[in-house]
Amino acid sequence: MNIVVGIATAGRREVLSETLLHLTLQERRPDAIFVCPSAPDDVDEAFTRTLPIPVTIVKGERGLTKQRNAILASIGDADLLVFLDDDFLLRGDFLRQALKLFEAAPDIVVATGLVLADGIHGPGIAVKDGLEILRRDGSTVADGLPTPVYNAYGCNMVFRFSAIAAAGTRFDERLPLYGWQEDVDFCRRLARYGRIVKSSALRGVHLGNKRGRTSGLRFGYSQVANPLYLFRKGTVSLKWALRLMGGNIAANLAGSLKPQGLVDRRGRLKGNTIAFLDLLRGRMDPLRMLDL
Repeated sequence: MNIVVGIATAGRREVLSETLLHLTLQERRPDAIFVCPSAPDDVDEAFTRTLPIPVTIVKGERGLTKQRNAILASIGDADLLVFLDDDFLLRGDFLRQALKLFEAAPDIVVATGLVLADGIHGPGIAVKDGLEILRRDGSTVADGLPTPVYNAYGCNMVFRFSAIAAAGTRFDERLPLYGWQEDVDFCRRLARYGRIVKSSALRGVHLGNKRGRTSGLRFGYSQVANPLYLFRKGTVSLKWALRLMGGNIAANLAGSLKPQGLVDRRGRLKGNTIAFLDLLRGRMDPLRMLDL
């Protein structure tokens, strides 16, 4: 089986270079890497040419879903396609373990790994600290069976490419910029072709770099608009959408009373409110966040 890695990136030139360099240290290297930047300066092309793995720079419009779709349109064919965030560091055996998992279970179509540390929930994790976490975890043997999950976590998703090709599945470009819940939508549309699992044998660190993130106001709008949009299109249940929205709105309310320096809870709450007002007016749409 050949393995292709796809990375959509925005505003993280240095971190991306670290991630690409780290990929070359995999026990089982990827056969090719495709990178789609939101702007030409987001990737150091001269650096990519020094790597021992072919790196193709793909042109695409700005926005996670559009950039990932540009990658899908460019790779032609693959057995396994691994979509990574530009700040996700794989443990050295990640791709070897992914290959082993998909070869052993032909009914698995999507897999996601165990995130050893996730900087998204805090100030972010420096590259050197992420590498140290991986080093300390290096002796851990993960022999647990893969467990069913609703969707893969967007920072690390492994796909059986034939499942994507079966219906020409693409990421929904009505989920703009950061996308948010685009991983749920994409995975649930692939669920008809086989199992979606999480495997503790696939291990990595999500740095959670804060550059290139959506503003609190825009993100807050997406926290309401995107789940309801996915419900209307039939990807998720109303219960799922309401539970996700409720948890985020509660966190924004609490955080607004006691502001946190790292998360713009008040901005998010304002975005939540605008989305609900748009819902009452009958004009709520994920793309509306671009106007905020």
